[in-house]
Amino acid sequence: MKTRRLTMGGAVVEFLKQQYVERDRQQHRLVNGVFGIFGHGNVAGLGQALADYGGAELPYYQPKNEQAMVHTAIAFAKARRGLGTFACTTSIGPGATNMVTGAATATVNRLPVLLLPGDIFANRHPAPVLQQLESPHSMDTSVNDCFKPVSRYWDRINRPEQILYALPEAMRCLSDFSGLGAVTLALPQDVQAEAYDYPEVFFERRVYTVARPAGDPAAIAEAARLIKTAKRPLIIAGGGVFYSQAEDALRAFAEHTGIPVAVTQAGKGALPDEHPLCLGAVGSSGVFAANEIARDADLVLTLGTRLSDFTTASKTQFQGKGLKFVAVNLSAFDAHKHGALPVVADVKAALAELKQALRGERVIPAYAKQVAAAKKEWQKLHEQLTNPKHKPSLLHQADVIRILNDETDGNSTIVHAAGGLPGDVLKLWKSRAPGDYHSEYGYSCMGYEIAGALGVKLAEPEREVYAFLGDGSYLMLNHEIVTSLQERQKITVVLVDNHGFQCIHNLQQGCGGDSFGNEFRERTENGRLEGDFVEIDFALNARSLGATCFSAKTEKELRESLRAAKKESTTCVIHIPVETRTGLPGYSWWDVPVAEVSPAKNAKKAREAYLKGLENRKFYY
Repeated sequence: MKTRRLTMGGAVVEFLKQQYVERDRQQHRLVNGVFGIFGHGNVAGLGQALADYGGAELPYYQPKNEQAMVHTAIAFAKARRGLGTFACTTSIGPGATNMVTGAATATVNRLPVLLLPGDIFANRHPAPVLQQLESPHSMDTSVNDCFKPVSRYWDRINRPEQILYALPEAMRCLSDFSGLGAVTLALPQDVQAEAYDYPEVFFERRVYTVARPAGDPAAIAEAARLIKTAKRPLIIAGGGVFYSQAEDALRAFAEHTGIPVAVTQAGKGALPDEHPLCLGAVGSSGVFAANEIARDADLVLTLGTRLSDFTTASKTQFQGKGLKFVAVNLSAFDAHKHGALPVVADVKAALAELKQALRGERVIPAYAKQVAAAKKEWQKLHEQLTNPKHKPSLLHQADVIRILNDETDGNSTIVHAAGGLPGDVLKLWKSRAPGDYHSEYGYSCMGYEIAGALGVKLAEPEREVYAFLGDGSYLMLNHEIVTSLQERQKITVVLVDNHGFQCIHNLQQGCGGDSFGNEFRERTENGRLEGDFVEIDFALNARSLGATCFSAKTEKELRESLRAAKKESTTCVIHIPVETRTGLPGYSWWDVPVAEVSPAKNAKKAREAYLKGLENRKFYY
């Protein structure tokens, strides 16, 4: 057997260059490059290997924050529909633990990313090495054990030959659509630099096929029977529709049967919002039309969704008598939720099978009429929400959403993640095409937006990509503006400034609390943060990072700024002061426990409302 002598780090690089994923006879590179911040734990090992062997096949990218680089990688993976990602490497210690949040974000959202944190010495001679966490329970414990609960697969490579078995398993996990997430290989810094005679066959091209498994015939037949007997069926389209590239199949199925479609955050855009059968978002951040129909549905067909508490309005959304769930999902874990009839299958394949089984079957005319009426009512409400009659002195967040929606098209992507924006954008955004709406809401991770926008731009450089975020999120992670400039990947940051974490401020007050700790205010003599707002020059900050900056206080200025930014070839930031109280009405409930006892004047009333909301909670089995 022919061998090649390489360091373990070199072997990792040479192996990753030859990994591909294939679906529908189209091949894609599985690992498209490596993001890394170097320290003593990886610079002379994996870092040296990237310099020696990476090249154009496995390019190196220099991020500015370890958490952010994982966000960039998973946003890339999402834009590529799971068919490809990046690897991320750090040194031992804080560099590694900074990635834990990104790992959780990836795993919660079912998106692939490969994490390669440096680790303590396997030979243990220098212990405790700089940044080593010493555990009295085991000398084999390091901070990288933090990745175990947030990874789909975790391993520590204590000998250079162990990668012969660990790397293929890691690649299997990164291409297994039934359970995607973070894959972590902890690399002790001494082992990274050790040499071994690796079999040359280990570095041959490998292709992992992403299959489209059909549903079990009995499950498909039973699902068809339940749909046929339903009087008020509803489809909930989740991210699995997007990852399966099943948008056309969904449209065909909905038009064939007349069953209306509601969407989740990840499923937004699966059917254009203007389509007669698209009712918009469902659940706690949902809209009138979808929630009105969902309330009385007697059958819910879920497609590629994990039915989070926002989608189900904390299990209060669905009140229909005799309600049944049918769940199509590649993950058996998700398909069995809420006592659903599980159809463990690819969404696109299952929709084709169900359409065939439902030939000639359509919803009853009375229900179709009810669906059309609900959509018409929501269209009127939408117009009112996005065009308030009495304009405030500053733009409302809803104004910004409407204007940005007007100034973009289906070839643009809006990226958002946390705060008040995801709920408001989900309600108000009129999605035109798959991929124009990109929300990280599985983990609702502040700081995702700018790094995520960079990931989308790397995946689809032909798109105009907008990071849509609030001032709180901007202050957490804005550094990847510099990386976007370094890589000549232009993004546009649309920054709404409301002087704080106003989404949670609104929630706090809605739960009966007083204003406390959520606005950016100066400390007063009484020791509390209740003084004047802290004025932050965001435009100056962004300009110092190299971005082209605009400020907009009116609709005219915002439109002009968006049009000017579109003409720029480099990253732009548009700063928009908005009204601090910008919440939209809700059309459903969300379970946020209210203090049972509190001296706050509104707490008792809020507690009573909370207990009343609990009365509608259902248990499905």
